[in-house]
Amino acid sequence: MKILKLLAVPMLMMLFLSSCSSVQVLSDYDKEANFNEYKTYAFYKTGIDKVQISDLDKKRILRAIEAEMSNRGFTKSENPDLLVSIFTKEKEEVDIYNNFRGGFGWGGWGWNPYYFGGGWGGGWGGGAFASTRTEGSLYIDLIDTDSKELVWQGKGVGNLGNIENIEKKEERIREFVAEILMQYPPNQVAAK
Repeated sequence: MKILKLLAVPMLMMLFLSSCSSVQVLSDYDKEANFNEYKTYAFYKTGIDKVQISDLDKKRILRAIEAEMSNRGFTKSENPDLLVSIFTKEKEEVDIYNNFRGGFGWGGWGWNPYYFGGGWGGGWGGGAFASTRTEGSLYIDLIDTDSKELVWQGKGVGNLGNIENIEKKEERIREFVAEILMQYPPNQVAAK
């Protein structure tokens, strides 16, 4: 039974960490907009210039959006139907894991009735540890150029991590953009 408990904690941690890699997506849209009319796009420079991330990450996001828009049959144009803008939010999350089961525990040389984790090799009582992660949100806005109004917004939220490997960072950005734009065009219910 003890072996089963010892194996359950690492397995739960692996499940938790793998679930952090997914992107949670939400989208909203103007139900009056006719999304079948939109065929061309351009980037809304004024909005994109305000985004407070590195210029390199902006380029990565815009390249990923270009690829996804192209996959959906859109063409980039000087006279677009839609303007594409982005903005980002980032927050630091702290996760605390407590495996303390109470009672007496072995914390080194001699008995310790106030065991709270101990170091290497110590403890029957479990312990607590904390980890931090960066959770980021990427918003993609589609603005009708004629009406100058927002017609669609997609938001992706997920764990960004501190990715030092450029290829992995670009892959994560492409994943965010693809998941968000998978919601476009919205499934509109035909008007009765």
